[in-house]
Amino acid sequence: MQANEVLARLEALESPADREGMARFGIRPANALGISVTKLRAIAKEIGRDHELALALWSSGIHEARILATIVDDPQLVSREQMRSWVEDFDSWDLCDQACMSLFWRTEASVDMVFEWADREEEFVKRAAFALMARFATKRAKAPDELLESFLPVIERAADDDRNFVRKAVNWALRGIGKRNVHLNELAVASAERIRARGTKSARWIANDALRELTSDKVRARL
Repeated sequence: MQANEVLARLEALESPADREGMARFGIRPANALGISVTKLRAIAKEIGRDHELALALWSSGIHEARILATIVDDPQLVSREQMRSWVEDFDSWDLCDQACMSLFWRTEASVDMVFEWADREEEFVKRAAFALMARFATKRAKAPDELLESFLPVIERAADDDRNFVRKAVNWALRGIGKRNVHLNELAVASAERIRARGTKSARWIANDALRELTSDKVRARL
């Protein structure tokens, strides 16, 4: 399928009412059409994997076309340069999360990008690092405990960042690691305690929310 065909199809699905509704969820990107991810995934299923199409869709600058690009791209063909370029274009939490959860976590360079992006100042670039951590914890079955353990000091360093989309992703990553197994639960709980001791408003929120779940009977019983 050609990029112009896909873009025409997306434009035909434009919904001004749904675009306005996106703002209620903190999604205010430029060039949005108001198309649900469910509809985008249905289109992606028809397309299959197509790296060149993904690049063309991303270049369009249309929000939904970029989300679709993250779904149809081939992770084996995604380079570090592409990841670094795309992350610079993140202008909303949903685009950030879709790129990380659908595509980036499957790439060869994903672990390196976690550590690289965690030190960046841009809100959605930094969020991407912790969204990847969370994805590794829940979906990368073969990820060794040592890798997830190595994320905990990075999480602790970022715990004072009070920007909404960063602190929520830091919390997300911490909870994901702590629900992996008993060993990581113990380490994540200890990490949360150290975070709480930092005393900042953001650190207290991240730690208290994580501890509430990680020490719950439900999580402990499952582990």
